[in-house]
Amino acid sequence: MGAAGSRDFKEGRWLEQVRIIAGSRKGARIVAPPGRATRPTSDRVREAVFSILGDISGLAVLDLFAGSGALGLEALSRGAASARLVDSRPAAARAILRNIKKLELEGATLSRRDYRLFLKKAAREGMLYDLIFVDPPYRMHRVIGRELGRWLSESAAPGARVVLESSSRENIELPFELLTQKVYGDTRVGIYVL
Repeated sequence: MGAAGSRDFKEGRWLEQVRIIAGSRKGARIVAPPGRATRPTSDRVREAVFSILGDISGLAVLDLFAGSGALGLEALSRGAASARLVDSRPAAARAILRNIKKLELEGATLSRRDYRLFLKKAAREGMLYDLIFVDPPYRMHRVIGRELGRWLSESAAPGARVVLESSSRENIELPFELLTQKVYGDTRVGIYVL
C-alpha cells in the first residue's frame, strides 16, 4: 500500500485513510478498503498528477480499478463535472459508497463491475470520458495493456487523456501518444492523449 495517511480501526479491520488534496473538499479524509488488494495512490503522486493535468473543470472522469475512489473524487473536488468510479470488488464498492456519502460530491457514481464489462458497455452506449484514470492491481499488469488499448479508445472523448499508474519495475504501454512519464518511488505514471 502506498504511504497514504493515517489508519482507522473499524469493524475489526484497519482502514487506510487518504486525504483529498485540493478543491472544494480539500483536507477531507476518505477510507480505502482493507487488505493488500488496494494500493491507494499516495498524496504525493496524486498532487503531481493533478499538477501536470492542470485545470480539469467540467470534465467527465472515469476511474477504473477505483479502490477507494480517491482519484475520481479528487477530480470532482477540483471541479470535474462527473466521475464514474469502477471496481468489481465488494470491499472497494463499500469504501467508495462510504466516501461518496461522506464527501457529498454531486456527479460521483459507482459501477460495481469488471472493467472489461464496463468498458464494453460504455462503448456500446456511447459513453465518452475526457479524463480516464487506470490503476490496475500490479498482478494484472502483464495482461492489462493489451486489453485497455482497444476498449479505452472506444470510451474516450476526442483529446481525452489517460493516466496510467503502474509499478516502477514494469512498463505498461498503451497505443496512444505518451505526453509524459514520471517515476515516484515505486510508482510509474504515464499520461497519454487520444
